[in-house]
Amino acid sequence: MDRTYNVLFLCTGNSARSIMAEALLNHIGRGRFRGYSAGSFPTGKVNPFALELLDAGKLPHEGARSKSWDEYARRGAPQMDFILTVCDNAAGEVCPVWPGKPVTAHWGVPDPAAVEGSDEEKRKAFRSAAATLRRRIELFTSLPLEKLDAMAVKSRLQDIGRK
Repeated sequence: MDRTYNVLFLCTGNSARSIMAEALLNHIGRGRFRGYSAGSFPTGKVNPFALELLDAGKLPHEGARSKSWDEYARRGAPQMDFILTVCDNAAGEVCPVWPGKPVTAHWGVPDPAAVEGSDEEKRKAFRSAAATLRRRIELFTSLPLEKLDAMAVKSRLQDIGRK
């Protein structure tokens, strides 16, 4: 139980969903899990509505930045145990080769950053995405990972991505 699992959340822009997932996992995982996030084509900035939501939830996010997934495929990067795509685009892209053969799964979440309309409509979309991510992360962190083999974990992660 002393083990800390590294989890990389991927989406295309790394500006909203993956940033929120990283912060949520770091909070919910309570040291047992360490969340990271990255994108295949990072926007270079974190969406202000994502930061507002994290602030409102008192979720630490210092150092949050939009960055390329290449940072985690390089030598010396933290080795990932799990890689979870949170957008359909990133799930269909050719990913780097990840050291250590992490367990991968897709957890598609509608992109709140793509919502057009009033600021309140945008906030509602961000709250909905965060609620979906929170539910999935809570299910994930409750898994008895030490008792499951890689195939069982992958199956459970895929099931969680459909909830």
